[in-house]
Amino acid sequence: MPKTESPSSLPSPPHPQSGPTNFIAIRLLLLLGPGLITGAADDDPSGIATYSQVGAQFGFGMLWTMPFSYPLMAGIQEISARIGRVTGHGLAANIRRHQSKPVLYAVISLMVFANIFNLGADIGAMGAAATLLARGPAWMYVTVFGVASLLLQVLIPYKRYVPFLKWLTLALFAYVATAIVVGQPKWEALRATFLPRISLQGASLTALVAVLGTTISPYLFFWQASEEVEDMHIHAKEHPLKRSPEQATEQLGRIRFDTYAGMALSNIVAFFIILTAAATLHAHGVTNIGTADEAAKALEPLAGRFAFLLFAVGIIGTGLLAIPVLAGSAAYGISEAFGWKASLEKTALRARRFYATIAVATVLGLLQNFLHMNPIKALFWSAVLNGVVAGPVIASMVILGSNPKVMGKFTLPVYMRVIGWIGAAVMVAASIGMFASM
Repeated sequence: MPKTESPSSLPSPPHPQSGPTNFIAIRLLLLLGPGLITGAADDDPSGIATYSQVGAQFGFGMLWTMPFSYPLMAGIQEISARIGRVTGHGLAANIRRHQSKPVLYAVISLMVFANIFNLGADIGAMGAAATLLARGPAWMYVTVFGVASLLLQVLIPYKRYVPFLKWLTLALFAYVATAIVVGQPKWEALRATFLPRISLQGASLTALVAVLGTTISPYLFFWQASEEVEDMHIHAKEHPLKRSPEQATEQLGRIRFDTYAGMALSNIVAFFIILTAAATLHAHGVTNIGTADEAAKALEPLAGRFAFLLFAVGIIGTGLLAIPVLAGSAAYGISEAFGWKASLEKTALRARRFYATIAVATVLGLLQNFLHMNPIKALFWSAVLNGVVAGPVIASMVILGSNPKVMGKFTLPVYMRVIGWIGAAVMVAASIGMFASM
């Protein structure tokens, strides 16, 4: 995402008569970058399926996970963004330089494995959603979405592609609109959100790990750190903060605003998806949802065709946003781990192995849809896998961010270290509880 320039160099409003309100809106839009896209990509079709399943199975009982997870997800994403901006290298490259390579390879392997499952599930959900809106076989739409997403990443330069991703974040508001159309018991939902009843049963703990895993996902850490590096490279006057500390106030302020705004959008939308599923599916005895498109179909007789259409359109929009993030984060991780050129701004000829990784990940995800795999199991357990992997990755990030050899004088402040360690502990504890309950 193109980064904001210094306030003094921001363009003036094209029409003075538009007033200060429009000028402020332009400033705010320019401040939104990798954090916005990262947050929006968090609510991909696999996330939608997970949130819908949780709402259908537990009703309002899991709404508390959203306000609980927000400070953790926002703080952890800010840590990853800071590492990229301060060092000028992505997360995998920093782990390779400063930590154990076996640990790096293990983490990257698990992330890529989960990403490919997510890719396949997301492409499949988009294809299935398209059949709900238009005629034609699902395999045709699956193929079109998979190939189109791959070609966009390979053929269109990063700085021209990213504004397209920014506009796609508007698709997320379909789920807020769906919840408004559906309506819900407000006081019951508020009570479940702020006065939760936490269950230690196996099903609840597994669902908790899945929610945390799809909300605080390792691939998002790798993506945002690498996108900070990408944005820096396309602006000649911007450099790693270790080399240009005079840029720190502006850039760290931008990162904080961008990340917390993007994660807030993600969190609010996830809240409304759980809310919608609880108020419709769970309330009518539908407690098992296979995929995101099943959630959309189930909504129509319960909430009306308009809610169904909003939900289905949102699946396609969020899928188009998430696929490049999933494939790109896998390519960044593998390329940085092996020291290959890794950049969406470079052409395919100048970064062959990077783009080859994107292509392989996308094609493998696409092929899953022709192997008759159980989509909900792939979706749900990839979220669980993300939840299990996230703890060690977060711990590694906090250690990197606290090391003056890595960050220079821009080591993480105490409050960010505390958030990071709490996040790692929560993910590990939830995973241990899940396995123990099994």
